[in-house]
Amino acid sequence: MAEEKTQLGEVTQETSELIQQATEKTTQKVIEHTHKYNDAYSAIDKIMEGFWERVPYFLIALGVILIFWLIAQLFKFFVKKTLSNRSYTRQNLVLVLNRVGSSVIIFFGFLIGLVIAIPGFTPGQLMSALGIGSVAIGFAFKDIFQNLLSGVLILLGEPFKIGDSILVNGLEGTVEDIQIRATFLRSADGRRIVIPNATVYTSAITVNTAFPRRRCEFVVGIGYEDDIQKAKDLVICILKRDPTILTQPEFSVNVDALANFSVNLRVQWWINTSETNSAASISKIQEEVIQSFAEHGISIPYPVQEVKVYRGDPSVADSSETK
Repeated sequence: MAEEKTQLGEVTQETSELIQQATEKTTQKVIEHTHKYNDAYSAIDKIMEGFWERVPYFLIALGVILIFWLIAQLFKFFVKKTLSNRSYTRQNLVLVLNRVGSSVIIFFGFLIGLVIAIPGFTPGQLMSALGIGSVAIGFAFKDIFQNLLSGVLILLGEPFKIGDSILVNGLEGTVEDIQIRATFLRSADGRRIVIPNATVYTSAITVNTAFPRRRCEFVVGIGYEDDIQKAKDLVICILKRDPTILTQPEFSVNVDALANFSVNLRVQWWINTSETNSAASISKIQEEVIQSFAEHGISIPYPVQEVKVYRGDPSVADSSETK
């Protein structure tokens, strides 16, 4: 009995020691993890503390950027108010000053905001970070820089202006906007055409509305049996009666070609685009020419093709059947 009590006591003591050791290990582990989390919490606290310390500087930086943005808007208003009403001012010069000038002002405001918001920041560090001037960046942004420079040269040189109808690189439309990167056209069927400025600057451009006077023409054919002079006089009378046709430069009606089935007359005249347009004027004159020729017996021939069908010689067919 005594031995059993002794063994039970030893087991109890060993169990207590094991529990105590496990408790100590668990406590040690908890303390280690607590230290780790305390380090993380300390780092987060430092970050948040640093963030809240920089919040006033961030607000000041945003305020500076906003002030420079307002200055850019005032600059645009001043340029538009000062230059737009002067007769010698070119429209594209106002666009250059508005877009380039305001962009430079906002960029300087952005740099000042970064200097205020970020400790130890300098514009030189931004240049180094962006790698401006390096060969790699130069090749990567080659097209962007080309379009940018071409846009500025187009705006300064002003080969055309907003509202002009132009033809460039096979694309035709009315100029809606000239931006630093691209030129926007509106086609005759209502579609928008965006052409990079580098393409516009290096391509041949036809400005349809560069001058108010435009020449219109069309070709009409008459029969070889018709009186050529009479046909020419009828067309000239039509041109004289139309008030939208200019007398100077003079209009003309001349024989253009002796075609296979007609004598072609080329009719040419000039109009003022502020009063009418080429398509409307050509359509009107052509309608009157058709009506006048019909009333005075002048024919307008068209190609006629004669088809002959050979059915063979009946006598040859009979002789072959007899044989």
